[in-house]
Parts: sequence; C-alpha cells; structure tokens
Amino acid sequence: MYVYLVEHVREKEDGETDAKTIGIFSSEIAARDAVAETVKLVGFRDHPDGFTIDKYLIDDRRWDEGFHTSFSN
Repeated sequence: MYVYLVEHVREKEDGETDAKTIGIFSSEIAARDAVAETVKLVGFRDHPDGFTIDKYLIDDRRWDEGFHTSFSN
C-alpha cells in the first residue's frame, strides 16, 4: 500500500526555506484534490508552483545504510 505526501515549499525573501506539510493521502487523486483546494488559500495562491506530491510505500524503511556527516572549514 502506498501513501502520498503533499508538501509546499517556498523560498522566503530572506533566503530561508519555508516548508509546510499539507497532508498524507491514501491516493494520488486525493493528494491532487488537496493541492487543488489548498492552492486557493491565502499565501499558497501566491506560490502555486511550490507543491510536491511524493509517493511512499507503507512500512518501507528509509536510510538503510545510515549517513555520514562531513564538515568543511
């Protein structure tokens, strides 16, 4: 079974990134419907290209190999 994560991301005037989770939906159609409704709302309508829909398999673990952090001076 898959779920669909809907998010909205925009870059603010100060260069910071503003990300909002809109919701997690049981179908791609429901996710698209959520975008269609949310894009009408204050703020979102000014940034209509910020929406993404990502498909995830339920119970599928991510980051199986861990991660490395590198610092540059």
